[in-house]
Amino acid sequence: MEQDAFSPEQTSNRRDFMKAQLIGGLSALTAMSGPATGTYTMDIPAKAGSLPKKTLLKHYQTCLGGPFPAPVPLLPVLRETMQKEGYRIESITYQVGQNEGVPALLLVPDHVTATRPAPGIAVWHQHNGEYHLGKSEPAGLAGNPMHHTAVALVREGYVVLCPDALCFEERQDPTGKLKDGDYERFEFLRQVVRGRSMAWQNVLEMRRAIDYLSGRPDVISTRIGCYGHSMGSTHAWLAAPLDARLKCVVGNCCLPTYEAIEEAHLLHCFPNFVPGWSQYGDTPDIAALIAPRALHLNFGEEDGGSPIDSVRRGLIRIEKAYHQAGASQNFTSFIEAGKGHVLSAAMWEHTKAVFARHLR
Repeated sequence: MEQDAFSPEQTSNRRDFMKAQLIGGLSALTAMSGPATGTYTMDIPAKAGSLPKKTLLKHYQTCLGGPFPAPVPLLPVLRETMQKEGYRIESITYQVGQNEGVPALLLVPDHVTATRPAPGIAVWHQHNGEYHLGKSEPAGLAGNPMHHTAVALVREGYVVLCPDALCFEERQDPTGKLKDGDYERFEFLRQVVRGRSMAWQNVLEMRRAIDYLSGRPDVISTRIGCYGHSMGSTHAWLAAPLDARLKCVVGNCCLPTYEAIEEAHLLHCFPNFVPGWSQYGDTPDIAALIAPRALHLNFGEEDGGSPIDSVRRGLIRIEKAYHQAGASQNFTSFIEAGKGHVLSAAMWEHTKAVFARHLR
């Protein structure tokens, strides 16, 4: 949280992982959707604005990969407790599927108990090509202090859950054979041959994270939100349409539209790609399905990963959906001039204010 910009090494790292790791996986999506016909701007149909929300949600679930399986018991295990100044960190695991555990870090303020519960927030970590980092970065145990966001939130009085996404930190290839982006590509393609997307698996796991958080006696189950930066932002607006328990959603620096991706020839994280969704809309139309619940999105005007002209057009679409839902006051956004792919002090102030307004 103390820093305000990526170092040159971090910026280069982000570009390198996009170039080196995603090309092979994206070719699979091309095969699923048909051959490319050259450089063009996508002609996104206007269906998202004309179809009922329930219909769009069904299409979204289908495009992700179909229904989620019946939930298995969470079977949470407490592995370790670390006492910090004013809060504790619990190292835990819980089950998202049969014999499929997710490691996570839970941050709990010292004053919060079952008789004095607090709102809960799930924090989805970034990508940045740093596969050795996952939950530990937002929890303040590793990585860039800019993104020690769970620590900042627990100090605001929230119970905060930070899980590892598939392929990161403790969830890298258990055989040790495939490294970093190669294992991510493997997992992406494993979903593809099952007719699903990587986003399907990510959303399933985020739903299980909310199962765990909402089931804790020290969490107010009607006051749960989520936050993410970069890939974590994508995870936030992917998960929230299908989980009404998320009352407040904040995404920082990531709303790449398919229009911009194809026009600018961008490479992005696998979760951004939902097969077949372009017949109904673009990524802002997924985020719009969160309406009428609270949604706030931050952007840096110079963030090349989310071209700002496309972002502005997308924000208008989301605003329209919230207006139609009678909840215009629940959608806000902030674009900061002179900033790129960062979490700035101003962005964080907006984040804190939105959570305070909707979860307190």
